[in-house]
Amino acid sequence: MITNGINFKNFLINKKSKQITIILNHILNKKNQVIQSLSSNYKDSFNIKILNKYKKFKNFRVIGIGGSSLGTEAIYNFLRKKIKKNFSFINDLDFTTENKKDKNCLNLIVSKSGETLETIVNSNLIINKKDKNLVITENKDNYLHKLAKKLKAEVIHHNNFIGGRYSVLSEVGMLPAELMGLKPASFRQLNQIIKNKTFLNSLVNNVGSIVSLINRKKFNCIFLNYDPDLTNFLEWYKQLMGESLGKNNKTYFG
Repeated sequence: MITNGINFKNFLINKKSKQITIILNHILNKKNQVIQSLSSNYKDSFNIKILNKYKKFKNFRVIGIGGSSLGTEAIYNFLRKKIKKNFSFINDLDFTTENKKDKNCLNLIVSKSGETLETIVNSNLIINKKDKNLVITENKDNYLHKLAKKLKAEVIHHNNFIGGRYSVLSEVGMLPAELMGLKPASFRQLNQIIKNKTFLNSLVNNVGSIVSLINRKKFNCIFLNYDPDLTNFLEWYKQLMGESLGKNNKTYFG
């Protein structure tokens, strides 16, 4: 047994993909809300018609940290050749004053809890009274809700059943994608790719390789990136892995 509650018994690399498809379809049919967010069945909490009024903007700032911005930044940088909008990302405390000079700019302020200190600090330092703002946060009484009311900004609700690190295919990543001119339906493909034999065979081989390595006490995972377009994707991946595995007295180095 590798993890509590997960057992691998007689795992074969050449297992027929049909059996894997049945298992994955069963997971989808259970209507698990998190899994649904990966498929085309997910319903965003924002109204496209209302969002259209913000598409006139050319410049956007995403103010967030960790899962609130890294996934969106990965999408933007990987597909930037197709995107005609300008996005900047304020995801640490080391920004320059140039970020405050953008005119006709829409701020996207993102924090699931609405209490993330770095996001609050950056919002207070960067936002001008004349700026237009959109806030993405949980539907509860938190700092960002109060800030949105003060700024007369619209609030898009971050579904509380989706953890911040897994939120790229929810409102957190797909609202900015919509503003980039991209289609969320093109990203949420889980219910389609489970029908793809190439994907299923890769999935089975990948799990088999992981099981084999763990059985041989090989626990390190190293990525060597030679494609600049994937840099931000791997930054998001590091955060996803680090926040998921670097707990319970375990150490994770990105």
